[in-house]
Amino acid sequence: MSQHKIYMDRCLQLALLGAGAVSPNPMVGCVIVHNDRVIGEGWHMQYGQAHAEVNAIASVKDKSLIAESTVYVNLEPCSHHGKTPPCADLLISHRPKKVVIGMIDPFSKVAGKGVAKLKGAGIEVEIGILEEECKFLNRRFIKFHTKQLPYVILKWAKTINGYIAPDARLLSKEKFEEQRHITDRIVQKLVHRWRTQEDGIMVGTNTTLFDNPALNAREWEGRNPIRITIDKNLRLDTSLKLFDGTIPTIVFTEKKKESSKNLEFIQLNFDDDLILNILKELYKKGIQSVIVEGGEQLLKSFINQGLWDEAIVFTSNKTISQGVPSPLISGKLRQQDIIDNVQLSYYTHS
Repeated sequence: MSQHKIYMDRCLQLALLGAGAVSPNPMVGCVIVHNDRVIGEGWHMQYGQAHAEVNAIASVKDKSLIAESTVYVNLEPCSHHGKTPPCADLLISHRPKKVVIGMIDPFSKVAGKGVAKLKGAGIEVEIGILEEECKFLNRRFIKFHTKQLPYVILKWAKTINGYIAPDARLLSKEKFEEQRHITDRIVQKLVHRWRTQEDGIMVGTNTTLFDNPALNAREWEGRNPIRITIDKNLRLDTSLKLFDGTIPTIVFTEKKKESSKNLEFIQLNFDDDLILNILKELYKKGIQSVIVEGGEQLLKSFINQGLWDEAIVFTSNKTISQGVPSPLISGKLRQQDIIDNVQLSYYTHS
């Protein structure tokens, strides 16, 4: 691996430390190298706070060395005033001899303008080091700004004989409760960790009704995603956990209903474009990513309409005698792991 790739890989490692804390901003890491020695590192830690380049420069003890250094950053330095000043201007003020960038920022207010500023100031710029890896890291951010839709991650667990849940219509309440947990606590902790990294979490009407999920990240320290459900005819009881007012919650419905604190009702036509229209509404609200946790009908709607980007499928060694069949997924199998005797299969849509 070339030196450029080694330092860019380090940028990606640092950037990932901001997962779940910087959205709707991208994850960015920065490394400053002087004579093949790292003299500064930083990453974007929290939305609204200092960007990676600011933190990296602040960590350099002898600032005079920056003028003889190469700065590595996985995403083009910003060139506009947002919640913080432009990072391109900050770099220009320290005049490094070279800036190596993983990828151009797709955000329209940047999109090449940061590079133009650096080059205009006489700083050498190289672009495209580990570009595919950089794009994958910020795939949510990229889709949001290029497709004007949130990044969609489907997630479900299934038994070894192909069911995602017991059939509540065929079982007593006690039997249903006994069989509905397909995975165990270790996997559930992992799921809750993932929840902290996404902007929204979505379930359908039946899942809300029968499972009564809290849809929070109580098993892992971090932010709770915005909760989203569908209730066409407003038949869900307000005593359900999703309506407890503790976390911002969105309900898509065909009926008109007044919103209240942390509970917003959005009226939509329940036609063939419902799922796409829901995603468009979430985009308007700045929700960059959503993890869809069921149930069967909702998951199939996303799959059948091709409105998904990733799918995570858990297969446990448990069985259910009568249940709801698992959706069928087609896509690229990216990775498989085994955790706590449960197989995790990661798919991408393309």
